[in-house]
Amino acid sequence: MGAEDEGAPGRANTAGLRDVLRLAAGHRGAIAATVAATLLASALALAQPLVARDVIAVAGSGRTPWTAVGTLVVLFVGQALVQALVRFQLARTGEGIVLGVRLSLIDHLLRLRMPVYDRHRIGDLISRADADTLALRQIIAGGLTDAVTGVIGLAATIVLMLWLDWVLFGCVAAIVAGAGTALALALRGMRAASLRGRQATGEMAAGLERALSAIRTVKAGRAEPRESARIGDRAEAAYVANVRMAGFDALVSPATELAVTGSFLVVLLVGGTRVAGGSGSVADLVAFLLYMLYLTAPLGSIFEAFSAVQQGTGAVHRITEALALPQETDAAAAAPSEASRPLVETCGPAAPHASAHGDSSTDGGRAAALEFREVWFGYGRGRPVLRGVSFQVPPGGHVALIGRSGAGKSTIFALAERFYDPDRGEVLVEGMRADSLSRDGHRSRIGLVEQDCPVLDGTLRDNLVYAAPEAGEEEIRGAVAMTNLDELVARLPKGLETRVGEHGRELSGGERQRLAIARALVARPRLLLLDEPTSHLDLESEAALHRTIDEAAGRCALLVIAHRFTTVRAAASVLVLDQGRIVASGTHAELLDTSPYYRNLASQWLTTPTTPTREHARRA
Repeated sequence: MGAEDEGAPGRANTAGLRDVLRLAAGHRGAIAATVAATLLASALALAQPLVARDVIAVAGSGRTPWTAVGTLVVLFVGQALVQALVRFQLARTGEGIVLGVRLSLIDHLLRLRMPVYDRHRIGDLISRADADTLALRQIIAGGLTDAVTGVIGLAATIVLMLWLDWVLFGCVAAIVAGAGTALALALRGMRAASLRGRQATGEMAAGLERALSAIRTVKAGRAEPRESARIGDRAEAAYVANVRMAGFDALVSPATELAVTGSFLVVLLVGGTRVAGGSGSVADLVAFLLYMLYLTAPLGSIFEAFSAVQQGTGAVHRITEALALPQETDAAAAAPSEASRPLVETCGPAAPHASAHGDSSTDGGRAAALEFREVWFGYGRGRPVLRGVSFQVPPGGHVALIGRSGAGKSTIFALAERFYDPDRGEVLVEGMRADSLSRDGHRSRIGLVEQDCPVLDGTLRDNLVYAAPEAGEEEIRGAVAMTNLDELVARLPKGLETRVGEHGRELSGGERQRLAIARALVARPRLLLLDEPTSHLDLESEAALHRTIDEAAGRCALLVIAHRFTTVRAAASVLVLDQGRIVASGTHAELLDTSPYYRNLASQWLTTPTTPTREHARRA
């Protein structure tokens, strides 16, 4: 099957601690330093009740405890300074983690296999690199650090409280256990709500991207209310999930209050009764109560850490899911450098016409620019789009590929560019199997001009050198002249430095198509693929574009998907595709004489108002 499976392992609705630690792998040193600083602050805090006990004991003997008071002040100030450092370090570490994950996601999402893009909405993938990564800041830099320091601080506090009074500690443990049970129930619901909220937010972003990318169609179709309602449904779903999560989160604070304040009251009552009865000392009770106060910090940290992690599990799951999507891979070594090849490279005389069969050698012993050998391919199991397709494009050849919609023409282009790999058969470039080259090396030999000729926001120069950033001024000017863009460059206020606008809105359709051809030529391809280059042009623009195509045909081989017979007639040979098979090949005139299917296509595509005849098709 041509569409590869994503290959992501089955995952539960929650992201494990292993996923969180893996995302933070490059920041373990910073997290460790933050944990160490937090532990230092905790140690300074834990020492204060013991010093306070000494102050009370010394004061009870009638002496002034200046040394103990000074030590207490130093401990307090030191704790405040270390905590300030910890806060800054946490913020910086969080931002570093977000940046690292975003960079990894951006690079990964740009290198996915083409079938992955077919099955995922682009807006949803974008939201994973945007909104979802922000959740990591609190999960890892806050929640994870708080959990580690909270557990260590809690353990130290428990040891000291047991040492002071194990009876009072038993009362505290019973209350904390009850609060922990309530917290566990809240966290269970929080996990599911978090994932639903993140998924709904991603769907909302995808829907908005869908509408805004086709905003003219939306407005022309008076579809603003429908699109708003459709996107609003996903926003409301995110609202419901987030409110549900907030409801569970609201239980965290009462649980913490129950654990800390309730314990404090019980200790005060039980301990005070014991002191009044003479079975305990005031100094020990004060020290124990101070530890109860300091117990608030680690206990609260643990509860809040669990809450933060559970709220972010949906984001972590979506991020790890995106990072598990399969990328394009290369089994072959990198292709040889193309740096020494000149921009304008004559590929030799074109062969009379493309062959639908035969080996990869052409006249003069030169390998075909492109060859398909018994290629089968389908986007789904049991649904082949190409059925044993074989043909050659000679070096310097100009070949037209025609057929009805759905015949498989665009699929041939996709396989030629290795966006997909064939299920069976071979694709060869200049006599070499495509899969023996790296994808980068393979694509450096082939230029592609898509039907809608996408133009990227930026300057005219940015678009011209997009596939060859190292191109010099002479190469750029050569491509501009070759594609008859000189007049456009001279007319623009800043020449090549003029911004072309989002999707090239400052340019006409013909200018965008010629710019797309120039962009492909600057990259110096041996083969240029043109997808219906004249399908949306007026006669004047079409004539200008044909002159551009004629110029390009003298520099490299051309394979053109054509729907107009003006384009077909300009080609040296024609391949006729029907239901995934090459059913005829030859020149335009030969096919009119030998192929009834081709004559039928010609009669359907002619724009003359009279009944089509063979002579009409010849003149077309």
